Amino acid sequence: MTEQVWEIEPSGPLRGDVTVRGAKNAVSKHMVAAMLGDAPSTIRNAPDVGEVGITAAMLEHLGMEVERSGDQLQISPGPVADPNVPKAFTGLNRIPILMLGPLLHRAGEAFVPLVGGDPIGRRPIDFHVDALRAFGAEVEIAADGIHARASRLRGTRVDLPYPSVGATETVLLAAVLAEGKTVIRGAATEPEIIELALFLQRMGAGISFSPDRRIVVEGVERLGGAETTLAGDRIEAFSYLVAGLVTRGEVRVHGCPQDRLVTAITTLARMGAQFEITDDWIMASAPEGLRPAAVQTDTHPGFATDWQTPLMVLFTQADGMSVLHETVYENRLAYVPALQSMGAEIEVYDTCLGGPACRYHDTSALHSAVVRGVSKLRGGDVTMPDIRAGFSAVLAAAVAEGPSTLRGVHHIERGYHHPVEQFQNLGLTLRSRSR
Repeated sequence: MTEQVWEIEPSGPLRGDVTVRGAKNAVSKHMVAAMLGDAPSTIRNAPDVGEVGITAAMLEHLGMEVERSGDQLQISPGPVADPNVPKAFTGLNRIPILMLGPLLHRAGEAFVPLVGGDPIGRRPIDFHVDALRAFGAEVEIAADGIHARASRLRGTRVDLPYPSVGATETVLLAAVLAEGKTVIRGAATEPEIIELALFLQRMGAGISFSPDRRIVVEGVERLGGAETTLAGDRIEAFSYLVAGLVTRGEVRVHGCPQDRLVTAITTLARMGAQFEITDDWIMASAPEGLRPAAVQTDTHPGFATDWQTPLMVLFTQADGMSVLHETVYENRLAYVPALQSMGAEIEVYDTCLGGPACRYHDTSALHSAVVRGVSKLRGGDVTMPDIRAGFSAVLAAAVAEGPSTLRGVHHIERGYHHPVEQFQNLGLTLRSRSR
């Protein structure tokens, strides 16, 4: 059986321009939201990533039409041919569970396979299931998926124990057509959540934001179609900024608004990065080298968990001891052994370092890391375990001594827009081959 691998030869500082498309974490959620309309919706600036293809295939099975032209997607709702998402989609991504609310509104029943995505920690479905039951749905969790049924969803109060992005999206997608008012307390407020809410508002939803992570939704009888242009992916933008810094080059990133990178920019500046910021692009450089830092991930507006994987590689090139405290996913540091095999001096701990005690403080989860820099990385044969760790492996290979072979490249292609071409345009010697 052949596999696709990337062969990377370090080629000095990465320099040039990168334009990021809409976020992988946003486009698929907008595609699901489009199911709720009674007219076609258009999503522009969509990235060409595997996540879009997976979501489109599910929608088409359910009876929707999905057309792609360049960076534009058009989703045309139709009669639900079969309210059961095929089990073949089990574990591919987290989208099926978000379809439960829309399918209950459109068909009164639904089956979705168990969620998947990257193996970075538990993504409990309890928050989703409890919320749907609060709307009046009958929900049964089986070994192979989730069955749900409801003649009518009714507005309710949902108190999320943790500001989960996925659970907040599930509630929004169920609440907009529910009868009456829904109040979400403890909601996530990531930019992708706001972007989804604005799209639903364009479709005709009644949504308002209140202080203290509270979202109020007034259910409406119908939603129409809408058009939107996705804002640039903040995770991808940060990743390419770090690509320039870690190789002592500079990458100019276009397409991502500054306000989506406020915390990231400040964190890198504390490490010695210098920035040029305009309305059109952001560029970082570190001509005097990098200092160590202590960083804790958190929900928005904190330092995003998806930013920490490229940051970890950057820590290996900072002069001194850096600390990373992961508070969002307990298994997010599963990629560290791959970096250690390339010479990174990283130790992981089950205690809370670099910040106050988090919800994993009394568990055995290895969720803190101490990194010694500057480490002399060496090329290696590495398997990418997930999307974000995959990008970190590319960065490590770009700064290492000697060639590297990266496997599991389908992960990074699921979440980044044309990564091979982007890295090659920045000057990295990267060849994609079948073996």
